[in-house]
Amino acid sequence: MQENKLISWIQLIKTEGVGPVSFYKLLKQYGTAQEALTYLSTKKQVFSALQAKAEIKNAAKQNISIITFEDELYPRNLKELNDAPPILYLKGNVELLKYPVTLAIVGSRNASVNGRKMASHIAYDLTNADVLIISGMASGIDSAAHKGAMYAKNQDGPTIAVLGTGVDVCYPKENLELYDQIARQGLLISEYGLSTEPQASNFPRRNRIVSALAMGTLVVEASLNSGSLITARLALEQGKDVFAVPGSPIEGRSKGANKLIKEGAYLTENAEDILNTLSLNYNQTLKTYQNKSLQIKPLDNEKKQVINVQKENVETDDIQILNIIGRSGLDQDDLIRSLDQNAQSVMAKITELEIQDLILRKNGSFLTLTKQGLRQIS
Repeated sequence: MQENKLISWIQLIKTEGVGPVSFYKLLKQYGTAQEALTYLSTKKQVFSALQAKAEIKNAAKQNISIITFEDELYPRNLKELNDAPPILYLKGNVELLKYPVTLAIVGSRNASVNGRKMASHIAYDLTNADVLIISGMASGIDSAAHKGAMYAKNQDGPTIAVLGTGVDVCYPKENLELYDQIARQGLLISEYGLSTEPQASNFPRRNRIVSALAMGTLVVEASLNSGSLITARLALEQGKDVFAVPGSPIEGRSKGANKLIKEGAYLTENAEDILNTLSLNYNQTLKTYQNKSLQIKPLDNEKKQVINVQKENVETDDIQILNIIGRSGLDQDDLIRSLDQNAQSVMAKITELEIQDLILRKNGSFLTLTKQGLRQIS
């Protein structure tokens, strides 16, 4: 993408109140990001071109690549999301975005020793079988999966970490050594601008990228309220396979994974269970299964029709969401769980309601109604 066009894209997506869904709506309505910015500048202060240029210059100094939805390198399966990030920041080996066979491993931050060992061993075996491991670099299961993957292939295995911060920000801080190793050996990805510090709302949103980049998602230890279940749910909505490691029914950290198995997730005890499901085995070469693994599983027509119907019934959805949030407010994750709908659509609807000045976001993920929103339910 030409630099002037990239500047306008950065300006638009970083303008307050503009998220991925509204970004694409504005782009469709006005034809270019620059024209959309011209319109928005009459209503609010837009992110300045000087700041966007500084962002590009800062990224270049740190060997960080910036790609857009229109770039050839942008992952095809990520484009299937209706709220696909318009811009991705990349640090490390960008060629890993073309890796043909991928699996996400997610789970509890407060993981048990056995849970971490399981995640690490499975990641190690899968990486040696030429499956690329994707996770979120959080404490616990995520970190164990990244470490297991990088210990494979004679301690040179690749892995991808999708961050809920700027790609130049390490979170949690104790993962600095892991962050540096992934930057050298794998790839760090973020949709958030440089220097973006951790916010509670960023992490549930990054989960859609984790699940979209992978052919399937493995959950190792997760409570019933874990964000890992949202990742698994997103994977199902994207037509992907979901795997789960069973655990003791009296252990809180196992209840989420056990629930997924009851609902149809593949019971997983080792890497071979996953490889068999993906129609792979340890002896096959990358070339053998490359064509099959490159197949994308988009939403089928029936699911697309359901989503379209949900989008068309805007007023009903608005009132339902506003009533659930109520006068006392509600956390974003609790709203997603209580609606029991497509998680991507709910997050997109939250963005639209913010733009319409019906709801406000506090402390990252807590949603409250504005005066206008309160009038809608009174």
